[in-house]
Parts: sequence; C-alpha cells; structure tokens
Amino acid sequence: ISKNKGKGGKNRKRGTNKNEPEKRDLNLKEEGQEYGQVIKMLGNGRLEVYCFDGTRRLGVICGKMRKKSWVSNGDIVLVGLRDFQDSKCDVIMKYLPDEAKRLQKMKEIPEHVKQNEDEDTRPGDDNIVFEHGSDDSDDDEYQPQGNARYQPGDSDEESGELEDFNVDDI
Repeated sequence: ISKNKGKGGKNRKRGTNKNEPEKRDLNLKEEGQEYGQVIKMLGNGRLEVYCFDGTRRLGVICGKMRKKSWVSNGDIVLVGLRDFQDSKCDVIMKYLPDEAKRLQKMKEIPEHVKQNEDEDTRPGDDNIVFEHGSDDSDDDEYQPQGNARYQPGDSDEESGELEDFNVDDI
C-alpha cells in the first residue's frame, strides 16, 4: 500500500481566499494581438468579440482561462489573431476594470468604450420596466366570472340545503 505524498485533495483549497486582488503587471498587445470587447456570450467557451481594429470576430477562450476567470458581456479582453482565419481569434487575457481604465488613459483602447465596472451590472439591463396591474384587457390571466367566490367553510352541507342529483346526469 502506497502512502499519500500530496498535501490533500480539492477540499483543502476551499478554505483559502483566492479573491484577494493581486497587483499584476499590465500586459500590452504585441504583434498579432488586438484589444477587444465582448459583445455576446455564445456558450461552450466561445464568444463574439468586437476588436478595436473595427472587425467582429468569433473568440475562443483558451484552456488556461476556462475555469479560472469568468468572462462576461462588456469585458475588455486581449485576443490573439489567427493568420489563417481573420474571422476567428483566441481570447488570451481578460482585463480587470481598473486595468481597462489604465489602458484608456494610455490611449491603447478608445475613450468611448463603455465597460463593466461591477460584476452585477450587465449592459442593457437598466431600461427594463415591469408594470404591475396594467390596464390591458387582452391579458391571458384567469379572472373569475361574476361575484361568486369560494371561501373555505361555505358549503351546502352547513346550510342544510342538499340537492339530490342523479349520477347519470353528470
């Protein structure tokens, strides 16, 4: 029987706080890379990216980012362009909101780009209005006919009025 020589299983990692923001170096784009903004999540590690060179591309999240950092709509990302496919790219890195602001100050990305600053806010969700008790009469909701309502305790047995009925009439 062999001895376990590791430090523990996956449950050991649960107690550690990995959410402490580390100060990391700002990676700038190199040859064959471009900055972009996520337009739409497509699922299965794919997304639609608007690259700041003016083209829309299908982005694929690289393997080391898949479970580590969550990419959502409106995020600023660094993508690697493909020589053989101009319509596709590989997402290399996701920029944090403060890093994206620094890129804007350095004039690396355009000033007019609106980015997500909170993880809770999503673009396009701020103009949704729900109306309660609208006056529309074409609703498909059930509305009882007449004034008769059933209330617990109301029965013909209590009032002493029992009607005889024939089962065959039903």
